Amino acid sequence: MHFFSQSFQYDHPWSHVVIGMWRKYPNPKCTHVVSVDVVDRSVDPQTGIIRTERILGCKQKAPRWIVKLFGGSEDAFIREICFVDPATQNTTITSVNLSLSQFASCYEVVRYTPSSHNRTAFTQTAEIQARMALWRSAADGLEKWLCQRFEQNAQLGKTAFTDVLRALSEERLGRPVMAA
Repeated sequence: MHFFSQSFQYDHPWSHVVIGMWRKYPNPKCTHVVSVDVVDRSVDPQTGIIRTERILGCKQKAPRWIVKLFGGSEDAFIREICFVDPATQNTTITSVNLSLSQFASCYEVVRYTPSSHNRTAFTQTAEIQARMALWRSAADGLEKWLCQRFEQNAQLGKTAFTDVLRALSEERLGRPVMAA
């Protein structure tokens, strides 16, 4: 199993970050995410917690050896479940790959929490595991490649989300939004 984690601060209040979270895709910096479909959304009447389940469609360029070994295509789908708690101002997003999950799994957790009046803490972790017990060296190679790919996409996501938050700030101030 391989792990990835990162954390940093956004210079925006939690409420602003949560609004931006829903506007992250489509994004010219994250062209691998090609579709986002809301499957379910509900609000718990007792707690006020908003639960949203989405399916993200992605295009991934996999190495030839992976495609030859496992089959498949560039199309990949991810199930995401998001909980937004307005009372505690905590947001938790979990996601797991649906495509090729019989060969490898990627379980991701993202959290947004206020760290001060105008700052929001971001934490992201991912556990990546190949499911090929008989071929440990191939599994290690696959996990390493998947972890590197995940890290590349995470950095693109950070840059893209920073652009979304900047555009939201500009909108809030009534300034024209410039394309990134």
